[in-house]
Amino acid sequence: MDTSFIDPFARWIQTTELSFVMKDNQWLWAGCETIHFLGLALMVGAIGVLDLRMLGVAKQIPLRPLHRLVPWGILGFAMNLVTGIMFYAADAMQYSHNIAFQFKMLFVGLAGLNVLYFYATGLSHRIEELGPGADAPLSAKIVAATSLIMWFGVMYWGRMLPFIGTAF
Repeated sequence: MDTSFIDPFARWIQTTELSFVMKDNQWLWAGCETIHFLGLALMVGAIGVLDLRMLGVAKQIPLRPLHRLVPWGILGFAMNLVTGIMFYAADAMQYSHNIAFQFKMLFVGLAGLNVLYFYATGLSHRIEELGPGADAPLSAKIVAATSLIMWFGVMYWGRMLPFIGTAF
């Protein structure tokens, strides 16, 4: 994948104060890694439970209480967004030229489109009304399966950052 269009931005962000702070403080990096992991666990935990229920797991649980967990998933995503920006700022060129990072961002983008579809089509309101034992509509099951695949893809490619590509 050609990343030459992003090189000027990557070079610029590496000259910011945030880049120097992240590089010079090993405890800040470790703290950000911990927050990134907790954010991912919060996001995938909250959203994953809802996705699994829409797919038919634990059908005795109504969907409305599980849908109330979504704000916790959003908090987890926000934690990951902030710490991810900090990691990128620390060494943008390293990330920009890593195919694993590019795939991770692709999966994040596709997961975002999936969420937009879920809310823009009103599917979220329809599933909230489903009581215990009720099946989610096929469209909700497709959204749920896509969500799980995308977020596990994000985790996989994120974990592969140091092992795939030549940037690390």
